[in-house]
Amino acid sequence: MDAVDALNEIAFWLERELAPSFKVQAFRRAAGTIGPLEPEDLAARARDGRLKNMKGIGARTFEVIRQAVDGEVPDYLAKLRERSAAPLAEGGAELRAALRGDLHSHSSWSDGGSPIEEMVAAARWLGREYLALTDHSPNLKIANGLSPERLEQQLDVVAGINDGGGDGFRLLAGIEVDILESGELDQEPELLDRLDVVVASVHSKLRAEKGPMTRRMLKGIADPHTNVLGHCTGRLVKGSRGTRPQSEFDAERVFAACAEYGVAVEINSRPERQDPPDDLIQLALDAGCLFSIDSDAHAPGQLDFLQYGAERAARNGVPAERIINTWPLPKLLDWCAP
Repeated sequence: MDAVDALNEIAFWLERELAPSFKVQAFRRAAGTIGPLEPEDLAARARDGRLKNMKGIGARTFEVIRQAVDGEVPDYLAKLRERSAAPLAEGGAELRAALRGDLHSHSSWSDGGSPIEEMVAAARWLGREYLALTDHSPNLKIANGLSPERLEQQLDVVAGINDGGGDGFRLLAGIEVDILESGELDQEPELLDRLDVVVASVHSKLRAEKGPMTRRMLKGIADPHTNVLGHCTGRLVKGSRGTRPQSEFDAERVFAACAEYGVAVEINSRPERQDPPDDLIQLALDAGCLFSIDSDAHAPGQLDFLQYGAERAARNGVPAERIINTWPLPKLLDWCAP
């Protein structure tokens, strides 16, 4: 098989199972190293051992490349495929199959680990019809949030990727925009007008009192640019960042506003978030809200986290027709338009 494809697929499966980032990056770096080489040159370097002397090639990645150029499925990849054959989540298979796309993902333009092109390639490989690129907004400096100038540059990149398509896949221009303490959205309104999808989230002062947090969220939801309310409680239930309790807010008022203004409540699929908790999903369901099951992926392999969100949505009885990323793209874009 193609050696670059083998290395990238290994990285995908490792990301999917939340392997340490240094291990994932070893395979991504090796793929980048050998990518420019002609197949004949790569095969010759692998067979005579010269490849070992190239920067970014270690013992394990050399073994993978050598087996690939010899026409084999590398042993390491075969083991990962076998280990990853079972679904990530036991339930929600029917709902997972109904999902056409993903409306929350990050690239190396903000705090993601991979270029936009690699995120797109993985989404295509998973059979998605669309993927929203939603890098962070300027206020989130720790995540390298996009200034207006950088967002404009990214819009050109997105347009270029879509112009070079042809398989029906669409990369949606989007943003995960901070809901500031004032309730305003952290990006120029003129730029938000140009986006396909706007996910609005609270990332700061998560321990604020219930009243101010509720008012902040309500104002963000009422902004006509907001399409999706991202990870509404901000909680962390496990993972390398530790745990964090959910924010305090008047959930009945917040979800009533989402239903009134046509803002979907995100079911965030990241295993460390599981946000919102089940009781709030039920509250949003009773309020008449729409939903969006999103991966919040920061690496290609994490795009498959949608399985976790689908399982939670199915367990809570969320019907597919109320999940906006089960919709065909024209219907979704019409609904998202300000």
